[in-house]
Parts: sequence; structure tokens; C-alpha cells
Amino acid sequence: MAETANKCKGHVVILPYPVQGHLNPMVQFAKRLVSKGVKVTIATTTYTASSISTPLVSVEPISDGFDFIPIAIPGFSIDTYSESFKLHGSETLTRVIEKLKSTDSPVDSLVYDSFLPWGLDVARSNSISASAFFTNNLTVCSVLRKFSTGGFPLPADPDSAPFLVRGLPTLSYDELPSFVGRHWLSHAEHGKVLLNQFPNHENADWLFVNGFHGLETQDCGIGESEAMKATLIGPMIPSAYLDERIIDDEGYGSSLMKPLSEECMEWLATKPTQSVAFVSFGSFGILFEKQLAEIAIALQESNLNFIWVIKEAHITKLPEGFVESTKDRALLVSWCNQLEVLAHESIGCFLTHCGWNSTLEGLSLGVPMVGVPQWSDQMCDAKFVEEVWKVGFRAKEKGGEGVVKSEEVVRCLKGVMEGESSVKIRESSKKWRDLAVKAMREGGSSDRSINEFVESLGKETLR
Repeated sequence: MAETANKCKGHVVILPYPVQGHLNPMVQFAKRLVSKGVKVTIATTTYTASSISTPLVSVEPISDGFDFIPIAIPGFSIDTYSESFKLHGSETLTRVIEKLKSTDSPVDSLVYDSFLPWGLDVARSNSISASAFFTNNLTVCSVLRKFSTGGFPLPADPDSAPFLVRGLPTLSYDELPSFVGRHWLSHAEHGKVLLNQFPNHENADWLFVNGFHGLETQDCGIGESEAMKATLIGPMIPSAYLDERIIDDEGYGSSLMKPLSEECMEWLATKPTQSVAFVSFGSFGILFEKQLAEIAIALQESNLNFIWVIKEAHITKLPEGFVESTKDRALLVSWCNQLEVLAHESIGCFLTHCGWNSTLEGLSLGVPMVGVPQWSDQMCDAKFVEEVWKVGFRAKEKGGEGVVKSEEVVRCLKGVMEGESSVKIRESSKKWRDLAVKAMREGGSSDRSINEFVESLGKETLR
């Protein structure tokens, strides 16, 4: 697996938040560190530990107080879960670090998910360095930090001027992370988790963001950039799709669901080059029933071939006749290997919710995108797809219903798949793919940043 000699250069414990969208980039970061001669242990909840399988990375289970997927509990509360994880996680993570002290490779550093800020306290109490790993993009992190410190008033005002963090793209109200704006009241607990990333973040030795140089940053004109001063180490996707420096690194090495890889590949092999729309709205797959219907109608009317990752329970809610009328050009699956599908030559575009991991995957593989964002950071990511990187379109809501209509989705699908606009989008998509690969190659901007962190291991904590 290693791209360099296997001489141990330190021992890092990685503490992810136990959901798929956080596990993937942090497990990938673990593999990058291992490839550079670092010993890595992933400390994760009992019910996610068995989902992680990657060479040369150890896994230690810790407790969140539940030890089974707690979201299934009636009346589940994120606040209750966060407090339980802090209490039990701090205790059991400390035991793991103490156990490893007696080995020939004691722990030098803890890399903790920014959703778990108590990781910093555990690191300090064990006299090791600490790094916060942010799974949103730099703009979202910087905007949320400004809200958390009172730089922007909470909740965001729909009628206010655009929200500016110097050195980063300006966001309108509808492009903000939704939990500080339109979903402030309906999803208050989610907003609290996002804002709680920042009270102690500046005390960490490193702040990692899953992005790369030039992806978001802009000339800020007068004055210094106000962007969060983070180290960009991405894109954190398997090496086989980027620089190919880690042998056999074709998957993330963590999966809470069983993908249907073989079925998807066989189906794609029967379709012409760049003729298929890949449709997926993430591991949570959240689409309201009205929006689900509009997406279905759009796919029906587009006449495109498509793979749709959709839960079985949602298939029964699709418009009458949809499945039968599209069966000759459609494949509906409950889950799949998204990277493998996106990399296939038959894929022509990616219809996505624009979660950050999915957005980075589409960008890194050079796949044109149509964004139908639903909540959280997705609105910001969709803005970047259309306005900043020019690799696709954001399908926009009309009429104040909070639903993107089918005709708008069709317009965007046609725009990325046909005509002059599709040519320009494909040119831009190739440019960003090349930049993503360059960042991770030996001597690239993200590769250098990871090397700097590796070289810091074993030295005194920086703060």
C-alpha cells in the first residue's frame, strides 16, 4: 500500500463522526498517512467499527453510550446523542490511547472530526497533539465560524445583503448552510452541531479541510483574507481515481451499506458513452414526496438513460406508471459504489444533492453535475458547481414552495448533456479534474500539506 518506505514516522489516532459521509474522507486520510509511513488507529463506535476494512489500519471500538445505531430509537435527539458521545466517548477514547502507550508505538497525535470538539480535550489530557478535521468545504466552515462568533447575526435574515467572508465566494441567503437560515427553527439541533465546531477550534494544532488550493479561494482585494486558516489536504477520495500512488486503493474502505456493484457495471456496459445520468441524493437520501415526484417526472421526460439510487420504500411513492415506462432505460438500485459508477465511460452527468463528498467526487472525476440541493451545506456546493467552477447547473426552486419543478430539472439535464453549453461544461470539468489530480500527486499542494503534518509528528504540540 505504501508509496514510500514503511519506516514508522509516528502514530495517529483518527476519531470520525459515525456516519458514512464523515467516515469516508477520514478513513481515506488514514490511508494517505499509512502510505507515508505513519501508523494509524481509527477509534470509532462499536456499530461502525465492523464496517471499516482497510489494509494496515487498525480499528479500536469506543462507546457513544448506545453501541447500536441510535437513530432507530423513538424520539431520538441529536442533543442527547452528542452529550452521550462526549461522556462515554471521552472515557473510552482515553482508555484506547492509554492502552497504546504501553506498545512500541505510543500515540503522537489525535485527528478528530470537528463535530466532536471534545476530542481536543482528550488529546490535551493525554499530552498529544490534536487536529480538527472538517468535512465541509472551506467557505461553509468560514461562514459558520463567523455566525458562531457573532460576525453574522443568527438566524440569517432573508432580506439581508449578501454574506461576505473576504477571500471566498459571496453567498446569498439561499446559498447559506440552511441550518442558520431557512431551517433554523425546524432543524435547530443540526444547527447547534454545526456551530459547536468552533468554540475551541483555534486551540487545535492543525485544522484540516477536505479541499485543495484554488478550489474556493479568491483574490480578496483590499485587506487580508477572512477565510478560516486551514490546511487543505483533499480531495480525500481513493487514490485509484486520482494519483494512483496507493496500490489497490479503489474504495473508501468503509461501508455501512451493501453496494450493488456488479449489477450496475453490467448494466452500464450496455449503454453508449456519456449517455447515462447517475442520480443519487446521498447516504441519507432525503427527498420530500413532492420533490421525489418532480425528479421522477423529469427523468421520465428527459428520455435519458439513468441509474437512480433510491430506497425501496421510496419506489412505492413514485408516480404511477413511472417504473414501467422507463424500464428499458433505467436501473433502480438501493445503493451502489458511487465512485465506480461515476468513473464509468457511459456516465454523462451526475444528478446530485451536492453533499460535499459527492460534489468532490464529481469534480475529481470530471463528471458534469446538476445540483438539486435540499439542506445544510448543499446550497453552497450547488452554487459552486454552476457559478464558480462552471461544471454544471443548480436546478432552482420557483414559486416559494421549496420544490424544484420537473421542467427545471429537465432544462439542467439537457444543458449538461446536449448542445454548446455541454461542450463548455465538459471542458471546465476536465480542467478541475486535472487540478484535483495535480493536488494529490507527489509535490502537489495537498500532498505537501500532508507531508508537513507527518513531519510534525513526535514533536512538541504547537499550541
